[in-house]
Amino acid sequence: MKQHNDKEGRAAVFEEPGKPFELINAEIPEVGRGELLVRNLYTTICGSDIHTYCGRRKEPSRVVLGHEIVGEIISIGPDHPGKDLRGTLLRPGQRITWSIFSAPPGAIAPRADIPQKSSGIYKYGHALTTEKDVFNGGHADFCLLRPHTEVVILSEGIPLPVAAPINCAHATMAGAIRTAGEIAGRKILIYGAGMLGISCVAQCRVAGASWIGVVDSVKERLDFAKLFKSDDVFLIEEGKKNSDIPKVDLVFDLTGDPVVMRHGIEHLAIGGIVVWIGAVFPASPVEIDAELVVRNILQIRGLHNYNYEDLKNAADFIEANYEKFPFWSLVEKEFTLEKTGDAFEFSVHQMPVRTGIIL
Repeated sequence: MKQHNDKEGRAAVFEEPGKPFELINAEIPEVGRGELLVRNLYTTICGSDIHTYCGRRKEPSRVVLGHEIVGEIISIGPDHPGKDLRGTLLRPGQRITWSIFSAPPGAIAPRADIPQKSSGIYKYGHALTTEKDVFNGGHADFCLLRPHTEVVILSEGIPLPVAAPINCAHATMAGAIRTAGEIAGRKILIYGAGMLGISCVAQCRVAGASWIGVVDSVKERLDFAKLFKSDDVFLIEEGKKNSDIPKVDLVFDLTGDPVVMRHGIEHLAIGGIVVWIGAVFPASPVEIDAELVVRNILQIRGLHNYNYEDLKNAADFIEANYEKFPFWSLVEKEFTLEKTGDAFEFSVHQMPVRTGIIL
């Protein structure tokens, strides 16, 4: 189904696992107070999208998936602040990315530094699709940004496949690194060599880590870690431990696997810190040796999503480093919006780091 006039746009609607995506036409909404209308240019399929597609994660019965998005401003509603996170004036035609969440007026955050946990949060790519609210995700021609959605203007020199994951994978890793504390001069072990893990390698390398190791069960993923300047990689076979993995100062777990998470704690040196990020779907409890934690003075920290400063820092990082690391290679295949279903099938069966959808 093609966009057939300048008042409508297309959207690929996901209903439930096992059902094909429905490509629909919908009227482009009017831009209200404090809103931005954006033409989506490119989106990448995140791991959480795949969890939804496979039924491991529950979303509304009809949803336009996709939240790793880069787009172009079409129009700016009245009473919009008119600036991005860096304080730069917004205008139509600018390329931007935006926070994956919007906190409604009057929302209360538990703390100033965790706005992503505000009451009544609205998340792009995770919201119910209705007749009047279609353009709220990445797998569509447009996205209407609600009030209190933070945006960052991006250089048009950044390739679209590199820019799209800024507002999810890279921002989440920027938040994880903030949560971990000092990186310079520290030995770091990363469990999981997907997009988050590869971003972690690059960001920790730039931040001055003394040594970076990456652990995964897929050799091809570890090959990417090497490309992004990890010092060492460790292949884990099912049911086996790798005795070569050293003790480190910091562990980042991006897997969410309870066995792997316990393994990470066991490889912390005295005074070490582990940051858990990957546990975003139901799983068994993690078996923790409490005596080990106490005697070795270990810390376990968690992070879900990111705050506004993390988004800005992620954009800054990619703009400064996208030519220094082969980020473009992480999107292993591209599809058009009409082929969204094929894009997900490819992602599930071929397990690329990322799949791109051109809009």
